[in-house]
Parts: sequence; structure tokens; C-alpha cells
Amino acid sequence: MQVNGKVIIVTGASGGIGLATARLLGSRGARVVLAARNEAALRGAAAEIPGSLAVATDMREAESIRALVECTVEKLGRIDCLVNNAGQDFNAPVEAIDPADFRSILELNLIGALEAMQAVIPVMRRHGSGAIVNVSSGTTKMILTGSAGYSSSKAALNHLSLVAREELAGDGIVVSVVYPYITATELEKNAIGADERSTAGPPPGIPPADPPEKVAEAILKLIESGEAELSLVPRRG
Repeated sequence: MQVNGKVIIVTGASGGIGLATARLLGSRGARVVLAARNEAALRGAAAEIPGSLAVATDMREAESIRALVECTVEKLGRIDCLVNNAGQDFNAPVEAIDPADFRSILELNLIGALEAMQAVIPVMRRHGSGAIVNVSSGTTKMILTGSAGYSSSKAALNHLSLVAREELAGDGIVVSVVYPYITATELEKNAIGADERSTAGPPPGIPPADPPEKVAEAILKLIESGEAELSLVPRRG
């Protein structure tokens, strides 16, 4: 899918990967819908991205997600692509995972993404085409202590995405997954259970964090190519 002139929803668009993606898509002529809870940040982003639409959205709330989709269709007439980027990190060893915190992470990282997909699929189906890119995590390709809560939520998103890809292929809707490496965003700082170790960056001997613009380029590549998966995790050896 070429993004010029296409209507693309980007969740978690108030900063980090989401904002970098929205900027890139806007620069390529897309009509970007910016979704996040931070209204002030959304207004700032909308002011710098020509033709964009800011819609305050809580991705943990089904009604808010439905309102986002309805507003997009009402104002822009269609939805060509969804970038499911909103998410939150969670740092805790397995024995210390608080079930309430884990449910909150699942609501955002998995259930919110699912509900957004379910909301846009009928719109895309009516037009006979669409693209969905779900932003997962490179932690699902690793075994990292303290990451079980976060990485398991994203691992579930991986499988959800790839099954949806098969189910929706006949409708012309392409579902893809991107696996970012450690990225220079506020994700770690805003994590549930964040501490000095989790905000200190990659340990010695590990490649430095990627800029969010690198992930944005990968998301654009998936939209344009329709590939199933794209990993940014550095290969070892």
C-alpha cells in the first residue's frame, strides 16, 4: 500500500515511536489520525503534521476506541491503515508480578490492540482493502529476566496478529508485526515497576538503543510491502 492520500490511525502518537511514525507518514502524504490520552501532546503533534487529526483516546477503554474509529470515518470518510503502537512496559520477576498490574498491561498491550483491530476491520472490508501493523517487541525473541509480564503480552499480540493475517487475507486486509529493538523512548521510564536498572539503557556489550525514527521506517516498510514480520533485533555473532 502506498501511503500518499491514505487515512492512517496511529495509536500512542503523543511521543516516541508513535509520534515518529505519524511524522513520517504525514511527510509522505498520509492523512494521519493521532490517538493517545495526552491531549496537549496530541495538539502539539497535530500542529506540526499537515492534514492530521488529533483524537484523544484511551486504548484501555472499548468505548474510547470505538469513538476513535467513528470520528475518523465521520471526518475523513474511510480508514486505510491502523498502526497499533500504544503500549506500556512492565518490569518484575515472575514471582513478584502483581496480577492487577498484569491485567492492566494486557488491557493496553493486547486487548486494546484487539479491539482496535475489530473496530477497523468492518470499515476496511467495505472498501476491499486495508493494512494493520501491530507494534510488538524484540523482547519476545529473547529470554530477559524481569520482562515476563511485558514480553508475554506482546508474544500474545504476535500470535493474534499472524492468525488475523491468515483470516483476513481474503478481504484484502494485510496484518503485519514489527519487533523493535530497545528504542530511545519514554517506554522504560513509564514502565510499571520502573527502577534505576530499567531506565539505565542497554547493559555493556549490547548495541545502543535505536532512535524511534528507525522503527517508524520499519512500520512504513511493512505498510508498503505487506510483509508479515520485520525484526529490528540485532543478530548476534
